[in-house]
Amino acid sequence: MTTGDPRGDAPSGVSVVTALTVGAVLFAALAILGLGMLSYFADIDIIAVSALGQWPGIAGMFVAVAVFTGMLWPVLRVPHPLYPPVALVAVVTGLAHLAAVWLSALVAGSGLAPASAAVSQLVLRGPSAVLLLAAAVAAWIAVALRRTRARPPHWPWERAADEE
Repeated sequence: MTTGDPRGDAPSGVSVVTALTVGAVLFAALAILGLGMLSYFADIDIIAVSALGQWPGIAGMFVAVAVFTGMLWPVLRVPHPLYPPVALVAVVTGLAHLAAVWLSALVAGSGLAPASAAVSQLVLRGPSAVLLLAAAVAAWIAVALRRTRARPPHWPWERAADEE
């Protein structure tokens, strides 16, 4: 006599791909919103180094989203993911952003001092904290989507057909 469900385990929430997509889009949106609000309310430029253009910041964000997605993928593949790896995802994403800004500034030919100045501004003025917080919130929500038994929404007339 078995006590388990013969059809297998209950679904653990939304699919990995859906949770990963929601997490990545949410991270990018929260990061852009947070950086924009920081720039507006603190009246600062995110990267205020005259020798640099916009490309190090753009490259940094692309790398940050890619690293966030790559770090979150193995966390979400577990049938019942845990929340503590969210901190690691956020920290590695923030460090990857700093490394990408620094390397892209060097590749652009600005030199070691401007590249280092840009990274120090990101850390000291708060943009890195904004990215860290955005990554933590987005990863936590993605994990929560996998952990809960969330189902796709249905229109009221679809629910009536399910009850019959």
